Amino acid sequence: MKRRAFMLSCLLSAIADASPQYAKVLRGLALQFPRDHGAHPDFRTEWWYVTGALDLPRQDIGFQLTFFRVRTGLAESLASPIAASQILFAHAAVTLPGDKLLHAERAARANLGAGVSTTDCDVHVGAWQMQRNPSDVFILKAQDAQFAFDFSLTPTQPKMLQGDAGFSQKAARAEQASYYLSWPQLRVDGGIVIDGKAQRAQGKAWFDHEWSSEVLGDADVGWDWLGINLADGGALMAFRIRDAAGATVFAHAALRDAAGRTQLWSGVAVQFQPLRKWRSARGTDYPVAIEVRFGPHVIRTKPIIDDQELSTRRPAMVTYWEGLVQVEGTLVGSGYLELTGYSGKIAL
Repeated sequence: MKRRAFMLSCLLSAIADASPQYAKVLRGLALQFPRDHGAHPDFRTEWWYVTGALDLPRQDIGFQLTFFRVRTGLAESLASPIAASQILFAHAAVTLPGDKLLHAERAARANLGAGVSTTDCDVHVGAWQMQRNPSDVFILKAQDAQFAFDFSLTPTQPKMLQGDAGFSQKAARAEQASYYLSWPQLRVDGGIVIDGKAQRAQGKAWFDHEWSSEVLGDADVGWDWLGINLADGGALMAFRIRDAAGATVFAHAALRDAAGRTQLWSGVAVQFQPLRKWRSARGTDYPVAIEVRFGPHVIRTKPIIDDQELSTRRPAMVTYWEGLVQVEGTLVGSGYLELTGYSGKIAL
């Protein structure tokens, strides 16, 4: 046993890059499409994230499908196309109102059960897939024993470049930033299978694509994030980065109204205030009802169900809350609230 452990340690030492040089996020870089819908393997982390609310087969069924790419810092000197330098994994979930959350996960090494394009949005882990076609329609496919869906997402308005033309600051330090774009108010069409029953599906979705090499500082543990399709056709994105004491390190909100005008707020102009917490079976307290204040607006989140906690194991254990919420107040709509770092610092 000791000999095997020693050999494994030697192997990892041989393939590890002691100080991988991750690409940096720089203000002022003009994003180029469709290329920037694709992967950016020089950066440490990246995700393509879709959430939505269905009207058919019944209202307030929530769904999410997220693909993650991680540059591990391992095996970068190896010429093999299946070296463990890039890992892809995916999370999928369906929220059933008044019932439960269904979720599943997949993980694989790039070029060994998974793949991603660097020229457009085209990523898969096994049979799970997210792909953009030339008409800007996104195709989503996910299958599991509990559920499956096959959706097309059609834009009804332009994409949103978050922050400063896609440069999204996450703290006072310039290094803590990401490139970040959203596509709200996507029309969902397709089919969903729940408990073996196939049904037609329609609704609205939100698409995010974000890549970076440093988001959280040493003292930061996670974030609260909202992506809301507003009832009047507008879109709201808001987030805050938190430290271990629960204090806000940095906050930002972006509101695009139905006419296409965008307003931004940052720092102390954006306030997150927990209103109600829910304790999971794993003993983690999540502020599932939050009040967010920015500019003239005050909104409150109301979860469709409280238990929308995901606990995943591949490629590593991560526990977080991500679920469908209604938003009430000066703005009205529905979308997703994501709460990370409440069960321990989120590992990026």
